[in-house]
Amino acid sequence: MTDTPIRLSQMSHGGGCGCKLAPAVLRELLADQPMTQAFPQLLVGTETSDDAAVWQVSDELAVIATTDFFMPMVDDPRDFGRIAATNAISDIYAMGGRPIMALAILGMPIDKLPAATIREILQGGASICAEAGIPVAGGHSIDSPEPIYGLAVIGLVHPSKLRRNADARPGDVLVLTKGLGVGIYSAAIKKGALDAAGLAEMVATTTLLNRVGTDLAEDPDVHAITDVTGFGILGHGLEMARGSGTRLVLDAAALPLLSQAAALAQAGFMTGASGRNWAACGDHVTLPEDCPDWQRALLTDPQTSGGLLVAVAPDAADSTVARIRAAGYPLAAVVGRVEEGEGIEVR
Repeated sequence: MTDTPIRLSQMSHGGGCGCKLAPAVLRELLADQPMTQAFPQLLVGTETSDDAAVWQVSDELAVIATTDFFMPMVDDPRDFGRIAATNAISDIYAMGGRPIMALAILGMPIDKLPAATIREILQGGASICAEAGIPVAGGHSIDSPEPIYGLAVIGLVHPSKLRRNADARPGDVLVLTKGLGVGIYSAAIKKGALDAAGLAEMVATTTLLNRVGTDLAEDPDVHAITDVTGFGILGHGLEMARGSGTRLVLDAAALPLLSQAAALAQAGFMTGASGRNWAACGDHVTLPEDCPDWQRALLTDPQTSGGLLVAVAPDAADSTVARIRAAGYPLAAVVGRVEEGEGIEVR
């Protein structure tokens, strides 16, 4: 070991949810996997690319199971652990559930990272789990060439409160709870171009638990929820559109952004995952003719621990946004609507 400061973001080829396999590659890998419809208790499997699996135990109880892990997008080990844990727990909230327990997933280059650094990563994850009111009850670790950390999370939900990504209805209004631009900020971090204020903003949004999803699921006017992560707003929006057999119309000007996201995108800071996301979904998306490349990059920007995309009855849209903002998500906004048809249109 040397006294040179360790930059976790430089120890991996990608970071955060930008590490996810491209949607097209994932579909190819899963194409011949066994179908899950033979299990009637499996309320949610792989069919609609939803956020987690859900197994019904009784008329009043279903178990939600998910896992998420990735490589560092920030240099501070404690922040890395906090972001990864927040991101993993989000899948439970996106299904309308309540997390009850987590297991740690750890892969570390033990010949390159001191034990104290690895402990800080684990402590960061545990601190977020404590904030969510759940224990880290165990886990598994391996020696790996790049740092990897995340969680497997178990949650509970009443079957009637379960919120899928596939239940959006024509006429619904779309609400996004957090600002976009996390991937762009991550690209700037790798090149040493994100200032202290931008880093603080990114850490704040990526460590903000999406616990509002549990509350939204109590409202019958909220029809569908998904969290926006590595495939960007277009990729996860397209999953919602496909699953529900609808067309999403997004208002580009209404999409909430992190404060430096547009400027950094125009300066060329974007991830390779943004291009892969567009390659996977572009044939199903209609953009304005004058849409600049930097704006398209924002639409496909991979979000780590991003916000929730919520489909809500139109009469309840304003009250829902107000409720989300009051719960601690100041950038929550109406970003579009659901129509009959297919794919996504950006206006």
